[in-house]
Amino acid sequence: MKYIFKQSCLLLGICALSLTACKDDTTTPTPTDEPTTDALAVYKKIYGASDIYQDGDFVVIKTNGLPDHKSPYYQGTQWSDLYEAYNGNNPSWKKNPNTISESSFVFRIPMNPVELTSGNQSTSLGAMGVAINGVALYNQYAGPNNQPLTDEINSFDQYNGHPQQQGNYHYHLEPTYLTANKGQDALLGFLLDGFPVYGPMEDGALVQESALDNYHGHKHVTADYPEGIYHYHITNTDPYINGDGFKGTPGTVTR
Repeated sequence: MKYIFKQSCLLLGICALSLTACKDDTTTPTPTDEPTTDALAVYKKIYGASDIYQDGDFVVIKTNGLPDHKSPYYQGTQWSDLYEAYNGNNPSWKKNPNTISESSFVFRIPMNPVELTSGNQSTSLGAMGVAINGVALYNQYAGPNNQPLTDEINSFDQYNGHPQQQGNYHYHLEPTYLTANKGQDALLGFLLDGFPVYGPMEDGALVQESALDNYHGHKHVTADYPEGIYHYHITNTDPYINGDGFKGTPGTVTR
């Protein structure tokens, strides 16, 4: 009987310890247990990137520059399955002599862009930003000395892009493949200063040039930035994507 009594006491003691241990496991989580926001989430909408990562105060975006849609400029390339004859609505269309080739773009843009009140830099020829499909965005000029797009625009394919001499495909105007598939109010890319680029519509209406500043943007709430952010809008009139230069301090792009 004494043995049974001692054994019962031992079992009761073990149960008591178990209950205490369970109580400790149900303590309220500390703030460090709460989920954190992915700082790169919005940049991951650049689905054409081969790599996206943070490097200090910058986000690095790597792309091959190839459009993910068909184009007459894919003819005779290793991507000829993406060839499609011009079927746009420009009666003056004329194919330029270039064909699309692969590039190795590395865009390094500020993660927390800051609006400048003075000393803004002008955009230069070449890539001034990147579209969400990894294609480069160019400014409103066809060449040095602010040459207009008057003639060059006739070589834009049915999605408003074309390659330059080295085969770098790019957009000067609205990338209609993206707006058709993502929406005319969608995030379409980023300029080198880190500010986002949106389509020609906002709040269900076409954006008017009068609503934009000299840099072709304004500050407003967007689906991606519910607290508001300065952003550029693509419209169908010059300067199309960007105006007098970058609103913020531009990062870099290398090939």
